[in-house]
Amino acid sequence: MRVAGPEQGLDGGEPGSVHVILGSRKARVVLTGEVDAELGHDLLEASADVEASGLPVEVDVRNVTFMDSTGVAFLARLASRSPSKLVLIRPPDLVRFLIQVTSISQVLTVVEDDPGIDHTLPDGSDDGSDGGDDHPGGPGGGLVA
Repeated sequence: MRVAGPEQGLDGGEPGSVHVILGSRKARVVLTGEVDAELGHDLLEASADVEASGLPVEVDVRNVTFMDSTGVAFLARLASRSPSKLVLIRPPDLVRFLIQVTSISQVLTVVEDDPGIDHTLPDGSDDGSDGGDDHPGGPGGGLVA
């Protein structure tokens, strides 16, 4: 049995996380680390939050280190329920491979440049600027999860 430190998952990899940022014009889901069955409940909550917003959805996957069928199913669910085509931001090779082999690449758009999240202040007012914030929960968006 391998014992992992607090910064690592039980198998020695980086533990996964999911965060939702709701802007005034779009929703962003940020996935990091290992996206697997251990994140299942968090992914369902994120999906429900994004779906309830009714906003176009983008998923930042640049820092995903592992993804299994749980992550693929999450992306497929978002793609099928988003009001517009799902946008995948900077997928690493492993995520590219999974979306191609499962054919969900046909129902989403992959972008290499981060379009930025619109700057919606937590009180719901818009500061009038146009994106450019690459940091979840930064001056823009309201962090949900």
